[in-house]
This record gives sequence, structure tokens and C-alpha cells, in this order.
Amino acid sequence: MGKNIVLIGLPGSGKSTVGQLLAEKLGRPFLDTDAMAEAREGRAISAIFAAEGEAYFRNLETACAKEAAAAEDTVIATGGGIVLRRENMDALGKTGAVYFLDRSPGEIASGVDVSGRPLLAGQREMIFRLHKERIALYRRYARAAFAGGTPEELAEAIALMFEMTE
Repeated sequence: MGKNIVLIGLPGSGKSTVGQLLAEKLGRPFLDTDAMAEAREGRAISAIFAAEGEAYFRNLETACAKEAAAAEDTVIATGGGIVLRRENMDALGKTGAVYFLDRSPGEIASGVDVSGRPLLAGQREMIFRLHKERIALYRRYARAAFAGGTPEELAEAIALMFEMTE
């Protein structure tokens, strides 16, 4: 079974962008657990949060994490809160190498459109709180952390590390 590459990090850290570039570079399929959740529900995550609440979304996210973990040789971008449930990370870590995109909350707050992100919408300062709450989890589950650089540079660095360690 081929090992997956799993990207974790704060909302707006670039997981989807870097993941797509990485998948393209390595000739692998790409999955995004947030996109999977939206496809299952037929609506945006912000609409799921608004109508059903965070607990409902987290259950949906767990189902998507387990489905993504069952893939082979795939690059997987996760939602920022995927680390909140150990079962998500156990599933993803069993079949994949987990890397943390460690973008600073200040950089995210100043440069990311938060309108479609339910936990951040209208509250740029929330990213600092999420960072404080989640940073230890990101570090615990990641094989390595990557900070700074363009999405292309990050994809290149992750590809090199993955190829050297697998």
C-alpha cells in the first residue's frame, strides 16, 4: 500500500494550495477533506456550520478523514480542526506521513479572505485563539513542520523530505 502525504495546519495556512501543487509535482491524486465534506452535504462548510452546528460538522469531518485515509499514494489537505479528534489523526497517520504547514497567525490574519471560514468569519483575531488552542496538537501529530516560503517552495520541500524518508 502506498503512503499518503497529509497536510495539517491552521485555516488559511495554505494546505489546499500546497497540496494541489504537491500532488501535481508527484503525479498523485489530491483530496481535500473540506471539499469532501461539502460534496457529501451539497453545501458550503459555512452553511453546514450555520444550519447544523460545529458538532455535526466534526462528525462529518471524521467520516471524510477516514475515507481519505483509505486512499493510496494520495496527497490529502485537511481542515484546520482535523487535529481536534485523535481518531482523525490516528486514521490519517496510519496510512500517511503528516506534515504541518506552520504559517503564522499574523500572516493569516493579514492576508487571507476569511469570509468562507466559519470559525473566522468576521473575526480575524480568532486565528490567534485557534493557534493558541491547536499549536500543540499540530506539533504532536506532524512528522515535520514547514514555515515560510511560497506555496511552490513548500511543495518542493515537502516532496524532498517525503522522498528521503519513505
